[in-house]
Amino acid sequence: MRQLSQHDAAFLYSDNAHANSNVTLIHIYDQSTAPGGRIRFKDILAHIEGRLHQSPIFRQKLKRLPFDLDFPYWIEDEYFDLEFHVRHIALPKPGDWRQFCIQVSRIHARPLDLNRPLWEMYVIEGLDSFVDLPPGSFAIVTKLHHAALDVEHGSEITSLLHDTSPQPNPIEPPEPWYPETPPGELTMMARGLVGSVWPPSRLVRPGLNLVRTLAPMVSTFIHDVLNKPSRIVLTRFNAPVSPYRAFDTRRFPLADFKLIRNLVPGARINDAVLAVCGGALRSFLDLQGELPEQSLWAMAPVYMRDADSEAGDPREVAWIRVQLGTDIADPVERLRMIKEQTEHELLEHAVSATELTDTRHHASAATLAFTSKFLTRAAMEVDKRAPRANCTITNVPGPSQPLYLIGARMTYFSAIMPITDGMGLVFAVTSYDGKIIVSPTFCREQMPEPELFAQAIRDSFQEYLAAAQSKVVPIRSAPRRKAAAPVLIRGGRPEAKANATRTPRTRASGSSRTRNSGESA
Repeated sequence: MRQLSQHDAAFLYSDNAHANSNVTLIHIYDQSTAPGGRIRFKDILAHIEGRLHQSPIFRQKLKRLPFDLDFPYWIEDEYFDLEFHVRHIALPKPGDWRQFCIQVSRIHARPLDLNRPLWEMYVIEGLDSFVDLPPGSFAIVTKLHHAALDVEHGSEITSLLHDTSPQPNPIEPPEPWYPETPPGELTMMARGLVGSVWPPSRLVRPGLNLVRTLAPMVSTFIHDVLNKPSRIVLTRFNAPVSPYRAFDTRRFPLADFKLIRNLVPGARINDAVLAVCGGALRSFLDLQGELPEQSLWAMAPVYMRDADSEAGDPREVAWIRVQLGTDIADPVERLRMIKEQTEHELLEHAVSATELTDTRHHASAATLAFTSKFLTRAAMEVDKRAPRANCTITNVPGPSQPLYLIGARMTYFSAIMPITDGMGLVFAVTSYDGKIIVSPTFCREQMPEPELFAQAIRDSFQEYLAAAQSKVVPIRSAPRRKAAAPVLIRGGRPEAKANATRTPRTRASGSSRTRNSGESA
């Protein structure tokens, strides 16, 4: 049996009644490219069933130990039922983008059944009135628990279900599947007890080991509570969240982001994405009379590999904290500040999640399970009082070439990320087939009209694109750094309209059209 890691268990322990750790992947298809121009639900079921054997995530569920003596284990679900996990629904007429966003937000907000494999898939028909997609399109919305996802699993799920040409790749037929007999409670308890006392070195000075484990982390939490309120100005997104979610998206050509990054020599595409998000926050909060004088901050992950790691080893996730320049009216100066900041943060302050939480070498299993739950809950309490940032910007990389599902071309790929108390805004930035898609997830009570914020993203992008097109930008000749670029993820929490002093700003151009499926700017 494979055991849940300490890092992934933290997502499980962080779930509560109003905030869960679901990640939702959204794929939209043009079925006119499929044989006969139509795909039936039973065809999709058969396609998925033929590929279940390619990843253990589909048929495995979590088995928690009595009294949580150790981290949970993955076991096969002896009652696995594909049709429970894959569901078929349709949008009501007229089947427009707004209805789709509302439906997907509701799906994302509902918690998963933790007694079954941690995923659900919804085939949604009736996407007939999207501005830039053909009538008759359909979507597959896949909801997974973050505990089931490592850094690269989201991309793995996408690649498993799709082909790189309209003709499906031949897949070797799976062997007949017979679930393993699940272990009993006594077996699991014995396993947990053995893990608590083996190896014997874990029993040496257990009290000292616990102090060594907790002391630096508790010290960090206390430092955060005492010092961060003076650095992070709170916005509407930094308050407790409700159980309800809202989502929208905007889609842009990757080539335009390459043009924008050249406004500042040495800037990366991710710097340009951060700058566009910062411009959107500035413009939206200013319009609401809530723009603070201080810059807002974002948490952004960086995918890294250790110097000693080998090809195929999973990448580490490190976190950097970046000012978004919401106090800077000039978009080019904002991009310059972000570029200088991310370079410094990558070199000096990126902190590995494993480095922060890996206590396996000096604590027993029971101590680790207790410590992980304690630290997860303590971190959530810290975020309620002193958020580490105002939002999170996370990257979900997608394929650069078109993908197909039973011949239907995938036209859109985005994601909805989990939000938490204290961080009610998370940007999911996805890339697919020459496009970058920016998709904010909100608490519905904090953002009742998400299309207004999505329009602010488009306006910010238009402002940068106009600046890039209006000047000759030198092509950079220096080789790019090998350090991993900030790739973007998950977040924090809200309260009141913190000292909102209106600041003069440069108005971005762009229409005020309501939402669609990610129009190209």
